Amino acid sequence: MAGGVRRPSPPGGDTLALLDQESSGEIVSHATYARELRRRLPARCFGPVPARLWWLVPHLAVIVLGIAWIGMDNLGWLPSLGLALLLGTSFASLGFLGHEVLHGSVVRTPWLSSLVGGICFAPFNIGPRLWRKWHNAEHHGHTQQPNRDPDTVEMVAMLEQRRALRVFFRVPLGVRSFLTFASFAGWFSFHSFQMLRRYYREFGRGRLVVLGQFLAPLSVWLALLVWLGPAKFLFAYLLPVMLANFLVMSYIATNHLLNPLAQGHDPLAYSLTVTVPRWVDVLHLNFSHHTEHHIFPKMSLKHAPLLKRHLRELWPDRYHEMPLWLALRALWRTPRLYLGHNALFDPPGALAYPVLGHGLDPKRIAGYPPP
Repeated sequence: MAGGVRRPSPPGGDTLALLDQESSGEIVSHATYARELRRRLPARCFGPVPARLWWLVPHLAVIVLGIAWIGMDNLGWLPSLGLALLLGTSFASLGFLGHEVLHGSVVRTPWLSSLVGGICFAPFNIGPRLWRKWHNAEHHGHTQQPNRDPDTVEMVAMLEQRRALRVFFRVPLGVRSFLTFASFAGWFSFHSFQMLRRYYREFGRGRLVVLGQFLAPLSVWLALLVWLGPAKFLFAYLLPVMLANFLVMSYIATNHLLNPLAQGHDPLAYSLTVTVPRWVDVLHLNFSHHTEHHIFPKMSLKHAPLLKRHLRELWPDRYHEMPLWLALRALWRTPRLYLGHNALFDPPGALAYPVLGHGLDPKRIAGYPPP
């Protein structure tokens, strides 16, 4: 099994036929996975879990009280930094909750889903309409498809078309990796602004709503800057949102960027689940279970561990899983440029690197001359 999890005894019946299909190297459709798994999962897994809304209480309390404390007291830099770390953790956790809410796995009432989702994504200035378009429709609908998935990276052919890309990929791999990881501290927020520009015209008459959902939280943070002044604003918002961006991007970057580019709609081939300590999974609402999420996007991640057990049993050779730290290390040691669908490419060294399912061993990463 990919990721080093022990293979259990193979299941029987239709699943054996599916495994035979997989061994031939064919793409397995999303519908095939979903059909087999629906037979095994209890009905409760497919309903909303409104109890997840209780996570709003501690995180909003931390945010409101933390910002108020920074604003009304002359704290030293060390206590302020401690509060900034707490605020950043709550910003990130609210983002994970907003992700579930806007998929409809917490509440199904549209206006309530939009309200809660908007609150949860406010630190990143992401509105619910934009998120549903960018993430739910485009990313989930075109996962790892070149030029269609807004969250994937470029292919070698784009070097000829984009000068900035050519300049960046002249830099040694180690320097590029450092710059990439440093960018995690702001990339999620910056990428959301890029998505606003990319899809804005497609909203038609709803464009003013989308723009308003972007400007509303931004105006709150600007008002906070005026109230607190730059020094306190650094600890009340800037450092927390940088930490939140880094935490969120640590998952997002490892979710797919070690996988091949898509030649079909196969969630196991094009997604990676990472493992973290149990307390982190609790705090981050099982966001580490990303392959599971791509199988059933509208299923609450509360049920992801159960779904994971079935995926391990049914498709042990296709399911990709590794510790988050190992996935991040593999991300650091490989370039973010695709050579075809099944390899990565480093232009300065003229070396190709394998991807998951096509020879990547995250513990022993080495490039090879491309054919």
